[in-house]
Amino acid sequence: MFSVELIPDAELDRAVRDDWDRLLAADLPSSGRNPAPSNRPHMTLAVRDRLDPSAFAAIADLLPVTLELAGVVLLGHRDRYVLARHVVVSARLLAIHRVVAEIAGRPEPRYSNTGTDRWTPHITLARGLTAARLATAMRLIKAPNIVGQATGARVWDADARRVTTIR
Repeated sequence: MFSVELIPDAELDRAVRDDWDRLLAADLPSSGRNPAPSNRPHMTLAVRDRLDPSAFAAIADLLPVTLELAGVVLLGHRDRYVLARHVVVSARLLAIHRVVAEIAGRPEPRYSNTGTDRWTPHITLARGLTAARLATAMRLIKAPNIVGQATGARVWDADARRVTTIR
């Protein structure tokens, strides 16, 4: 599995990591629990079973792009939830997503939520929250609007556990 991701600037990165740390301190699921050096706040633009990382070099010319974190968004799957910071949709962000989606090609059905006109921009805080733990997590998350930029991009190869930096 491959994902194409935007990387936020230092201020947005710190805001997300602060939320990760609050969740960890409460012994809740947190994206900060993964100690791998490649684990960092990011916004996924596309996920596909196969991608050529070199095909996305043109994304560097589209950055930086303004990112505004605003509140939280919940994504559900059965009886578990993903808690994320919502990223406000802008015309420029949608244009970048469209470029990436066109390069990546049609998503496999399980990744259809990253296709054109189906994408919800967000930065994940925690996965696998039950309803009871979600209530606790929501009390801990500080979610003021924060405006910054996506200053970098990368392709993550989950199988090889390898990052290809685009910018």
